[in-house]
Amino acid sequence: MKFVKIPFVVIVLLIAFSSCSKFSKVLKSKDVDYKLIMADKYYEEKNYRQAQVLYEELYPVFKGTDKFEELYYKDAYCFYYLKNYMDAENFFKGFLEVFPNSPKAEEVDFMHAMCFYKQIPKVDLDQTNTSKSIGVMQTFINTHPGSTRIPEATAIIDKCRELLEIKELRAADLYFKVGQFRAAALAYSSLLNNYPESASGDKYKINVLRSYYRFAKLSVVDKQVERFEKVVTEYQDFADRYPESALLNEAKELSETSQNNIKEIQNEQIKTTTKL
Repeated sequence: MKFVKIPFVVIVLLIAFSSCSKFSKVLKSKDVDYKLIMADKYYEEKNYRQAQVLYEELYPVFKGTDKFEELYYKDAYCFYYLKNYMDAENFFKGFLEVFPNSPKAEEVDFMHAMCFYKQIPKVDLDQTNTSKSIGVMQTFINTHPGSTRIPEATAIIDKCRELLEIKELRAADLYFKVGQFRAAALAYSSLLNNYPESASGDKYKINVLRSYYRFAKLSVVDKQVERFEKVVTEYQDFADRYPESALLNEAKELSETSQNNIKEIQNEQIKTTTKL
C-alpha cells in the first residue's frame, strides 16, 4: 500500500480551517452559557483573539451578574497578552472603576501600571511613557504598601530611571560633541542633580569641568577669567564629592591650568594698563 506524503503547509491550512470552522459554530450559537464556557476554554488555551471576540459579545448578556467580573478581568488580559497595551491599560483601569473592592484589585492595579511600562519605546525616542511608568508604579507602591509586588514595581522604577538617565546623557554628549560646551556643562550638571546616586556621578562631574574649560578657552578674552574661575569652582565641588575618584587628577589638572590661564590674562591686562 502506497502512502502519499501530505505537505506540511497543507496540514497547517487544514488545522486552521478546522479551527475557524469550529469557532464559527461557537460564534453562531444562541447558547450564551456555552459561549462563555468556550471563551474561557479559548482563554486557557491562549487563543486570546477568539476568547476576546466571545467575551465582548457577551458583555451585555452578563453585565450585572456574578459572572461579569471574571469576564471583564479576562478580557482585559486578552488585550495585554495580544500586546495591545493601550487598550489593556484602559480595560484594567475600567475594571478598577467598576470593581474597586474586588479581591483582584491589587493585581489589576499592578497590571494597569505594567501597561505603561510595556509601552516604553527605544531610548532614542520620546520617553513620556517612561516618566508615566515611574509615576504609576510609585502610586501602586503607595496604594498597596504591603504588596508582594513592591520589589518588582521598585525594580521597574529603577529600570525606567536608568532609561531616562541614558536619554539625558546622550543629549549632554551630543552638545559636547558638536561644540556647544556651555549647554553640555549645564546638561551634565542637570544629570548629576537628577541622578545624585548614579554610579557615573564622577564621570558626569568631570564632563562638567571639561565642558566649562573648553567654553572658557573659546570665549572672548573679556569673559575668560570669569569662565576659568567657574572651572576652579567646579573642581572644588568635584574634590568634595568624589575624593577617591580615579578622575580626580584630571579634574585637578583642569583646575590648575585654569588658574594659570587666569594669572596670564590678569598679567597681560596689568601690562596693557601700565603701557597706557
